Amino acid sequence: MKYKKVRQPLKISKVSAMHFGKLVGRALLFLGVLALYIIYHVNGNELPFLEIKLNYIVLVVIWGIYALETFLRFFPSKFESRGCQKQFAHQYKPVSNEKMVVEKPASWRTVLVIVSWVILNSVFGVLYYTHVIDEGILILISILYSVCDMICILFFCPFQVWMLKNKCCTTCRIYNWDFIMMFTPLVFIFNPFTLSLFALGATLLIVWEILYAKHPERFLESTNSSLQCPNCNEKLCAHKKNLQKFLQKMQQEIRAKQKLESKKK
Repeated sequence: MKYKKVRQPLKISKVSAMHFGKLVGRALLFLGVLALYIIYHVNGNELPFLEIKLNYIVLVVIWGIYALETFLRFFPSKFESRGCQKQFAHQYKPVSNEKMVVEKPASWRTVLVIVSWVILNSVFGVLYYTHVIDEGILILISILYSVCDMICILFFCPFQVWMLKNKCCTTCRIYNWDFIMMFTPLVFIFNPFTLSLFALGATLLIVWEILYAKHPERFLESTNSSLQCPNCNEKLCAHKKNLQKFLQKMQQEIRAKQKLESKKK
């Protein structure tokens, strides 16, 4: 008697679960701060957003959450993705014992990311200094960036698809740039909390780039076997693939319906 093989549902890895948790937490934080900002303006406050007592407490909470998360990124973790830990020596597993030629990805792609990010945030800086937007909006943009960071990891990353062309987050060239990118809008606000977050993100970026320059073999799938698909148990790419399949299926169904309607006419 033959039994049909039952397809097992995709199990969410611990790393994926952590990122989904971060997505929910950051989204709730954004909505909470957005609500405070709207209430602040509805009440017609004339003081700067950060000088309102309740808002200042919120800023301290935000600072504590992100400062701790950034600080922990400097050290190895059992819960973080291998993509942001490939700079550490213990994550490096040589592909072979033979002498390897390390071929770095095209640097112009990285420059493209930098230029596009500087241009985007320069617009916000100009709007802030010309008093079109205020510091509250900059804080909201920063928190929104943190939400988008999780969306990039779990569902769709424009840097991956349009610029870097990397296979997945594990092989991402700029994985540890996330905090400096999240905190970029805060650099325009001259406040100890905002500037210290930006400084933490910048330090993380510098450490990452120094190690990339000294040990490029740790960052590449061709030289580090721990970054290759057979050795990956995170399966972060599965969520993006499932979303792509779903969208393709939806497109096919829409096209099929359009063809039926055109034939009826």
